[in-house]
Amino acid sequence: MKIGLYYGSTTFYTTIAAEKIQAEIGAELVDLHDIKDSGFTDIETYDVVIFGISTWDYGELQEDWGDLWSDIAGINLAGKTVALFGLGDQVNYSEWYLDAMGMLFDELQDKGIHFIGQWPNQGYEFVASKALTADENQFFGLALDDDSQYDQTDERIATWTLQVLEEIAAHYT
Repeated sequence: MKIGLYYGSTTFYTTIAAEKIQAEIGAELVDLHDIKDSGFTDIETYDVVIFGISTWDYGELQEDWGDLWSDIAGINLAGKTVALFGLGDQVNYSEWYLDAMGMLFDELQDKGIHFIGQWPNQGYEFVASKALTADENQFFGLALDDDSQYDQTDERIATWTLQVLEEIAAHYT
């Protein structure tokens, strides 16, 4: 089973996170797609899709995601398994931490998707986030902060990718 990982990146932090996720899962299993170059090409051919998105400034979308936002409505992801990861700055933009990931979840939630990869919000300090589940105990996906918690990124990615693989296996068996 191949996994399509689609991400947008301005400062390359999301690119680096995507490459680390690919390395943890296995390069033979994960195809990387920088949406700036490929858009959502071939997305419907994957059974499993991972989206990587960062939040900019005061809850804004990363520019490549902003440019392609209207294209999301036309993507058929019904029956797909989807995981999300997001990057943000919980210290300087504490009121908007990972809002873009929450906006992406909202955009995708009515598409008949099986979501996996929720992530606990313990160990983070922020005021508000659109990326929290209804009970506010978890994020919709992996939460990364390479501005103030860079030293935790590798461990979080390793733990999350294992969780995602276990959830994929449980869903497809």
